[in-house]
Amino acid sequence: MSEPQTEYDTPWKDALERYFEEFIAFFFPQAHGDIDWQRGYEFLDKELQQVVRDAELGRRLVDKLVKIYRAGGEEAWVLVHIEVQNQEESNFAERMYVYHYRIFDRYKRSIASLAVLGDERAGWRPERFSDELWGCEVNFRFPVVKLLDYQESWQALERSRNPFATVVMAHLKAQETRDDARGRFSSKLYLTRRLYEQGYEREDVINLFGFIDWIMNLPAQLEQDFWREVSQLQEERRMPYITSVERIGIEKGIEQGIEQGIEQSRQQMREILLESIALGLDLKFGSEALEILSEISEIQEVERLRAILNGLKTVKTLSELRQIYHSAS
Repeated sequence: MSEPQTEYDTPWKDALERYFEEFIAFFFPQAHGDIDWQRGYEFLDKELQQVVRDAELGRRLVDKLVKIYRAGGEEAWVLVHIEVQNQEESNFAERMYVYHYRIFDRYKRSIASLAVLGDERAGWRPERFSDELWGCEVNFRFPVVKLLDYQESWQALERSRNPFATVVMAHLKAQETRDDARGRFSSKLYLTRRLYEQGYEREDVINLFGFIDWIMNLPAQLEQDFWREVSQLQEERRMPYITSVERIGIEKGIEQGIEQGIEQSRQQMREILLESIALGLDLKFGSEALEILSEISEIQEVERLRAILNGLKTVKTLSELRQIYHSAS
């Protein structure tokens, strides 16, 4: 038996948002000691969206921009990239550099760009982007954490109470047992049992179990066996943390996360198509296209926008273009 396709991005995003301080402490301890955590932190999703909207920067995964305060009182922004795809990305270092300079250019803030790589290629460690011509040189370096490296310190992960020790263990075991459903069943049960043994609070057990359950999905029969084991475990420990209510909530959260991911991708494609159409209209029809552009910008369906973009190659008048997107409605 093999597993259904695992979706890593959303659970990592959720874990990062819930446990950002613990994330920094676990992966970047030097940075953690330089941050005044008592002043709190703020996720700057809108600011990051403004930056990436300005350019084609490749596939976005779990990218977060966070405002923090350094121990000396200085405000700074932390750019966090979590790369959780299973293949290396040739332009990853370039994308880190582009994000960095665009954020600085737009907001004039001190920025730390941090990367966590969750792929399975031990030799892929992009940590620098450089470019040079005639003595003009750019050399951008950024800290990189490779999750595969933690396989060599598994015992330390087992002892750690930092939530991201559990996250890393679940991530690695999900990859390791991709084609081994029985092995995944055993690993998932072990990691779930460990949540109780570590003495986590109920909320943390539910949150971390949600991560484990999401990325270590099982075939239906093994899933039933797993829940029987969990019920017995909770009875033995008298800790009924994961009730039927929490389980339903976790399952709904997974479904909503997948739906949100699909919707986000659709919205990004819509924005790209609108920008391309606007450019094509301007080149072909000039200022007289402004009126029709306002109509097109109201269209939500990606397929209709794609039809308009394709139609721009052959139409000779705006009336012909209108016929295309009205007929596609």
